[in-house]
This record gives sequence, structure tokens and C-alpha cells, in this order.
Amino acid sequence: MHRSTRTVCAVTLALPSLLLAGCSDAGRPTDPAHAAQRATANAKRVASALGGGGVRKVNMMDACDPASFNAEVGPGTCARQGGMTFAVFIAQLAKHGEVGAWHFSPPNRQAKVGQTLLAVNLGGEVHTFTEVEEFGGGIVPDLNTLSGNPVPAPECLDLDADDFVPPGGTYEDEVEEEGTELYQCCIHPWMRTAVHAKSK
Repeated sequence: MHRSTRTVCAVTLALPSLLLAGCSDAGRPTDPAHAAQRATANAKRVASALGGGGVRKVNMMDACDPASFNAEVGPGTCARQGGMTFAVFIAQLAKHGEVGAWHFSPPNRQAKVGQTLLAVNLGGEVHTFTEVEEFGGGIVPDLNTLSGNPVPAPECLDLDADDFVPPGGTYEDEVEEEGTELYQCCIHPWMRTAVHAKSK
């Protein structure tokens, strides 16, 4: 079972082979303070509704610079202030196969069957928190190539509109069985976490 905040998202081509996941949301934050406040409020609301103790939180992080990302990829790509320019982002990705500021925190999470995973987008870009059988690439071919993930995870090719989590948004998924479950962003495929679940 999964749920994300109610935001209508569309996926459009913005650059050759570079996919932009953009969301239309009148309340979309335009500065980091608003995004952080919104994300915190959403997380508290969800945790309260779920009884608090049954929630395991994962933060979705990035450090996009709105001026350069919006100019290179398209308006609305990045909704925060400051950060890393698009050119530096691409250079780091090409050199290291990942960009450290784009990550899930923590990269490993302990949970119990029946608890809810709550992914909170504290960044300025849209992300997904997608459960995959095996880590792989995502829906942006150029980012797949630069990150060394040429083959998309099949689950990333079967996304619904509510799988895209805008800045300040949240996404929930219930821990249903023991074992290790893998989650990745289907836009930035090096953003990953492993959830290690045990029965109560």
C-alpha cells in the first residue's frame, strides 16, 4: 500500500533524452524554508494519523540550484534557493556515477512488519520512492548512463502519477513482510535505501 500527497504530476521531455518530472501544485514551495516547513508538517500529520510509533522515516534530499536547473531542464524543475548548479551536478555525476547531495537518508533503515515507511521530500526537485526487486536505472536515460545504471529497474517503467513526490511532499509504503526491501528514486537512480524488516 502506498500513498503520496495529493499533487498532480506530469512527465514531459525537456532536453534530448533528459526527462523532467514536473508537478503542478498551487502550493508548491518556492524557497527551502517553505519546503522544509511543508515537509515537516506533512510528516507530523501522517505520523500522527498512523499512531507515531509505527512510522519509519526516510528523507529524500537534493541540492539543486533553481536558476541553472530551471534554465537547463525547464521551468519548475527546482523549487528551492541556492545549491549546486546544473553544470556542476552533471560534472560530478559523470565523474563519480552519483551526486552525494542527491540521496535518501538513511541509506539503511530497520523496520518491523506492519510499520509504515514515510518518505519525506526535503529537496527542491521531484523524486520517487519506488520499491524495486533489484536496483537499476530510472526513467531518465542520460542520468542512467552517467550513473552507470543503463538498464532501468522494471518497476520504474510502471509508475503512476502519485508515485512522483514534489518538494515538501510525502510518500507512504507499508512494510508487509520480513526481509530486505530495496527503494530507489526512478529519476535519480543512485538515490537508494535498503529497509531491513523483522516481524514484531
